[in-house]
Order: sequence, then structure tokens, then C-alpha cells
Amino acid sequence: MTIKEFKFSAIRELKGEGRICSLSPELDVEVFLSYFLNLNKTQLLLSQNQEIPQEKISLLNEALEKRKKGLPVAYITNHKEFYGYDFYVTPDVLIPKPDTEILVEHALNLIAEKIESKKNSILTICDMCTGSGCIALSVIKNLIEKFHIPQEIFPKFILADISLKALEIAKINAANLLKDQSKLIHSKVSFIQTNLFDAIPYKFDMILTNPPYIPHSMVNELLLDGRNEPRLALDGDVTITGEKADCNDGLEIIRNLIPQIKEHLSPLGTVLMETGEYNATEAAGIAERYNFKTKIHKDFEGQLRVVEMN
Repeated sequence: MTIKEFKFSAIRELKGEGRICSLSPELDVEVFLSYFLNLNKTQLLLSQNQEIPQEKISLLNEALEKRKKGLPVAYITNHKEFYGYDFYVTPDVLIPKPDTEILVEHALNLIAEKIESKKNSILTICDMCTGSGCIALSVIKNLIEKFHIPQEIFPKFILADISLKALEIAKINAANLLKDQSKLIHSKVSFIQTNLFDAIPYKFDMILTNPPYIPHSMVNELLLDGRNEPRLALDGDVTITGEKADCNDGLEIIRNLIPQIKEHLSPLGTVLMETGEYNATEAAGIAERYNFKTKIHKDFEGQLRVVEMN
């Protein structure tokens, strides 16, 4: 079977009658072909009549069956691009979303300003609910590659999560993305398993966070399609002890997180917190009740997305 023949057949399967497993079957199939055949987009385009080895056809068909059951492409290939970097992902972590890139963008600008204004001190930054580590590691990569921050004044980062499995994924991504920066990883990057700030005694100049913020009922609907994303990283209506809260607005974890942030933020510190477009205003209102000044930033689609707190 040639690449062209497989592509035609696979797209038709993903478009099967009544099937909602894929909103972009052409793209999904191209990603599978590129990944399993180790071809970039240009090579794939120029190799349409190339025969696919039988062992590769078996892998492609297996991936196709998983996709038909709703499993996201990123979990099938274990790769997802975020902010221009390749992240390793499994069903133990959320798949990084483009919406979150706006948080990284604002974080980089604010960190650069803080470094400039605090030249004689080292900034401390916490990425709470780090998951795959995509936020903190994208920030670190950019501070190295684009901002050229020297190691002697490079900020110290703590990547924190309640899930030990998520932290293992974050460590793998740190090793992959910072493989030429082993000294920096050991001296500037730490990983802590913790329920919010329970196991963290420090104060920070900046706290970045993408906590669970989806209402409980919406999580149930989302997970019906077999996407396999971890409920722990989605459901915002969970108490500090992990039980279902008496609410359905996605804000229970944020209600617990914000007062802890207040205790762990240094004077003149800044917080950037991702929320849903449907509850960002309410999240900002919670922060204001703790005397934070707030600003809500929109994502690239114009939706309310990141609450900035000072």
C-alpha cells in the first residue's frame, strides 16, 4: 500500500458515518504518517507513491483504531507541540493547548521586566499544577534562547503538581528540552509533589498556574468521547481533600488556591492564572476579595483566558 492509498483509506475511516472521533481527519492521518514514517511535511508530500513497509502499516492501523475510539492523536504518538517545542505527553497529563501559550507570552515579558529591575537578586518562580511542565519549560527555554539570560542571574523555578506521574512526565520533558543545560537543571529547576502549596514553604516573585477549572458536569461530557485526559487535571469542582464540592462552576480549586497564593507571593509579586472563558471574571472576583488587583488577558481567539494578579 502506498502513502497516498493509506491516506485516502484512513481519512474515509475517520469520516465514517456518525463518527465524531475526529474533527480534522486529514490532519490526524498526516500526523500519523509523519510520525510513524519519520517524514516531515515536505517529504510526505513528495513521497505519495512510496510503498509503506508492512510493519509500519500495522502501526498505522493500530493508531487509527485508537483514534476511532476517541483517543487524542497526542496520546497515540506521545508528542505535542507547544510554544514551538516538542513535549512528551501521556494520559497522565493534559495535552498542552494553544490557549495556554498566551500565559507563557505574558510571563516572559513580566519576567524580563523583573530581572531588569532586580539585577542584584535571583527571581523565584513557581509553576503550580505543572502537568507536563509545558508552561515553565517553555518559559525557561525562551529565557535561555531568546532573552539570553546568563546563568548567574537566571531565575529559580519550582514545578509543582499533586500527581507524581505528572511530575515524572515533566522531568522527562525537562531532560529532553534542556539536555544541553544539565547544570542549569540541577541548580535552577526543582520538582515538588504537593497538594497546592501544602509542601512548599517558600515565597515567590511570580506564580504561574493552569489549575483545573472546568465545571464537574462539563468534565463528564468531555470524557465521554474517550479522550482519556486525566480528570484530576480537569475538574475544578473538587475540595482540598479531593471530594466533589457542592458547586458546578469549576472554581472550587481556585477558591482554595488563591488564598494560598496570597501567602506564598513575595511583595510586588505577580500571578498569572489560566481560567475558562466562562469563569475568568468570577475567578478575578475571588482574587479581588483577597485584595489583589486583577487584569484579564484574552487568548489568541479573543476569549477571556489569563487572570493577572498583583
